[in-house]
Amino acid sequence: MLLGRVVGTVVATRKDRELEGLRFMVVLVCDFKGEATNQTVVAVDAVGAGVGEVVLFASGSSARQTVVTHQRPCDATIMAIVDEIEVGRDKVYLKNPPCSR
Repeated sequence: MLLGRVVGTVVATRKDRELEGLRFMVVLVCDFKGEATNQTVVAVDAVGAGVGEVVLFASGSSARQTVVTHQRPCDATIMAIVDEIEVGRDKVYLKNPPCSR
């Protein structure tokens, strides 16, 4: 799986029948700190992710392993919304950081 940040949506009114009902998101690939790289991908959203959220996505044949994408022609699928990332003992990403005073 890869990390990414949802930066937009894709609307396609004409598409293959197998893609009907799927939601497409523009995902900017990120490093483990949630920092953006320069690579983007269009991914099927299997979990209800929103713009600005850090997500886990799979590409290639693994993208077709969810209930939503099973046997459908897709190459990337958002499979999880990230709440936090911890490396060693450091939390390098928090979706909802605590309020500071």
